[in-house]
Amino acid sequence: MTRTRPGPPPPPRLDWAYFLDVDGTLIDIADTPDAVHVDGALLTLIARLQRASGGAVALVSGRALSFLDHRLGALRLPLAGQHGLERRDASGRVWIHAAPPAARSAIKAALAPVLARHPGLLLEDKGLTLALHYRLAPQLAAYAHRLMARLAAAASAGLEVQRGRRVAEIKPAGMDKGSAVSAYLAEPPFAGRRPVFIGDDLNDEHGFAEVNRLDGISVKVGTGASCARYRLADVAAVRRWLADAL
Repeated sequence: MTRTRPGPPPPPRLDWAYFLDVDGTLIDIADTPDAVHVDGALLTLIARLQRASGGAVALVSGRALSFLDHRLGALRLPLAGQHGLERRDASGRVWIHAAPPAARSAIKAALAPVLARHPGLLLEDKGLTLALHYRLAPQLAAYAHRLMARLAAAASAGLEVQRGRRVAEIKPAGMDKGSAVSAYLAEPPFAGRRPVFIGDDLNDEHGFAEVNRLDGISVKVGTGASCARYRLADVAAVRRWLADAL
């Protein structure tokens, strides 16, 4: 990865296709997965951008589709959840790439005594992935990643560990945010538009790389090395930049 440019992306246009991460990009990171809050101002902004761009707005998140739909309320958008393992297109069809249920169950069983020993660790079962959060116990970062890597390998089920911000997540290999963006760009209303991907975390690098390959606009939120070509400082800056399109 390389360091991004210090400046913001060029002024947004309504004929572009927008792919937006959620946590850390559109809303601030919360201490626990269920503590996030999606405010009315954001919902209004995204709804306006969706209408003005002809529907070419999708959220591409590590969250599950059910979680996103619950937080979005009446706002209905194309959504890619669990790092592209589930994807709802603009027509409403849902595409799912699931891990073997037996492997997921075995990993959860192996994690149970670990969670009992370390109350600061939190396991989030998203349905298709298993995310081990250590935000409340950052001293366990290396341990959490080693443990999840060992469990993924032992499952022998084509699984891999996705690194994120204080989380190690086991998911099926071969699908990521970049593949979700690629799938959207083959479909209306995204096809033929210049893609924009905005994200803040390691799991967003796949989206940045795909958008860079297509000469799009890749935007890293916050600090840290990245392959993204541009940078915005924080959630507030992302919202201001998107509002400029309107």
